[in-house]
Amino acid sequence: MASQQKKKPHALCIPAPLQGHINPMLKLAKILHSKGFDITFVNTEFNHQRLLRSQGPETLNGLPSFRFETIPDGLPPPENKDATQDLPSLAKSIEETCPGPFKSLVTKVGASYSPVTCIVADSLMGFTLAAAEELAIPEFLLWTSGAGSLICYDQYPNLLEKGLMPLKDPSFLVNGYLDTVIDGIPCMSGIRLKDIPPFIRKIYPGDEYMAQFLWSQVNISKTAPAIIFNTFDELEPDVFDTLSSMFPPCYSIGPLHLLEKTIEDNSLVSIKSNLWKEESECLTWLDSQAPVSVIYVNFGSIAVMTNQQLVEFCWGLAASNYPFLWIIRPDLVVGDSAMLPPEFVTRTSGRGLLIGWCPQEQVLNHPSIGGFLTHSGWNSTLESISSGVPMICWPFFADQQVNCWLSCNKWGVAMEVDNDVKRDEVGKLVVELMNGEKGNALRKNVTKWKKKAEAACVAKDGSSVANLEKLLHLMLTCSNE
Repeated sequence: MASQQKKKPHALCIPAPLQGHINPMLKLAKILHSKGFDITFVNTEFNHQRLLRSQGPETLNGLPSFRFETIPDGLPPPENKDATQDLPSLAKSIEETCPGPFKSLVTKVGASYSPVTCIVADSLMGFTLAAAEELAIPEFLLWTSGAGSLICYDQYPNLLEKGLMPLKDPSFLVNGYLDTVIDGIPCMSGIRLKDIPPFIRKIYPGDEYMAQFLWSQVNISKTAPAIIFNTFDELEPDVFDTLSSMFPPCYSIGPLHLLEKTIEDNSLVSIKSNLWKEESECLTWLDSQAPVSVIYVNFGSIAVMTNQQLVEFCWGLAASNYPFLWIIRPDLVVGDSAMLPPEFVTRTSGRGLLIGWCPQEQVLNHPSIGGFLTHSGWNSTLESISSGVPMICWPFFADQQVNCWLSCNKWGVAMEVDNDVKRDEVGKLVVELMNGEKGNALRKNVTKWKKKAEAACVAKDGSSVANLEKLLHLMLTCSNE
C-alpha cells in the first residue's frame, strides 16, 4: 500500500496572491485531484488568514490528499486586513522574498507527505521556475487571463521601440491619443492604444515597475514545458495559432468553472476561494425578481473608483429604472469608504440590493439576471459568457482593457462605457442592454458562445476535455522522466 501511495502524482499548486488568480488555480487543483493527483495548495500567509476569516476556521483543513500550506509575502501587515494589497509593492516583495521559502516548502512537503512530481504555478510567479529547475521537478504555468492578453503583454517592447508608449504626460490620457489604432499586433486588427494593458503608459506610481515585471514574467514563461489557459479553443482560435509559434505548448482547458462541475467526487465542494464573506441571501432576493430583469453590477476585487465616479454609476442605475444587484466592496472608493448618496438609496429602495460580496457564478446563472456591468476581469468575462449574460464593460487596469475590446469587437457580447463615466451614458447603456435592439443582438451572440463553452467542457469530444487529457499525459510523462 505504501509503495502505491508513493507512485501517486503530487502537484504543488501556487497562485499569484490575488483573488482573480486564486479562483482559477483552486479550480484547476480540484480538477487535477479528481484525476488522481495529490494536491498541495500554497497561499501566502496573508491570504490564508483572509480565507479563514471569510470561509470559516475549519474550511482549509482539506483532506489527506488535498492540503494547504503557506509562504510569507514579505509585506508588513496592513491596517485593513481585508483590503487588496498594493499591487506593485506585492509584486516586488514576492520576487525578493518568496524564492527561498518556496524552495524550502517544496522540499518540506516532499519529505512530509510524498515527493512533489510537478509544480503548477501562476504565470506571475515566475520565480518558481528556477526552484523547480534546481529541484528537477517539471513545472507548468497557468495563465489566468485570456490568451489575447498574453499577446498584448508580449508586444510591450515593440510599443516602446516604436515610440507609441509611454505617454509623454497625463494630458495624453484625455486628448484622444489613446484612440490611435495600432498596426501589427497579431490577431488584434483595429485594437487601439487604450485597449493595451495600461501599465506601459507609465503615468501612475508603480506603472514603471509593473510594466517591467509583467513583461519579464511573460518572457520567463517561454521557458516552461507548457502553459495552461482558462479559456476554450473556439473562443480564441487565431490567438492560439499565433501563440504556438511564440510560446511553449498551450493547453486551453476552460472555462475551468464548467470543467469543475463535471467532477463527480463532492469531497472538496466546501473548499472555496473567496477572500470576502459571500452574502448568499442575495440569491433569495433574485428569486423574487422577474426573469431577465436585473442588472448585476460588480467591479471585481481590485478595481477602485473616485467618489464622483461612484455617484455617476448610482444615478445612471437609478435613471435606468431596472432592478439591480450591486456588489460594493468597502475599499471600492479611492482613499475612502464607499458612501452612496442618501437620495439614491431612497429613490432605488425596493428595486436595488447593495451587498459586499456574492457567489458570482450562482448569481450570473440566475434566471433573473439580464445583464452584467463589469470591470472586465477575465474570470468575470468568462463566467458571464458561459452563463449567456451580455455585458457593459468599464475596464480598470491590467488585462481588463483587452478583455473589454475582445468582448465588444470580436465576440459581440458587450458594450463599453467611457472611462470618464457619466450618469446619462450609464442609464442609456443599461436600458439598451436590457431591452434594446443592440442588447438583444448581444444576448443572441452570448447565448451561442455559452453553448460552445458548455460543449468544450461537457461533450466527450469537447476541446477542453481533449486538451485536459493531453495535459495530464504530459504531466505524468514529465514526472516519470
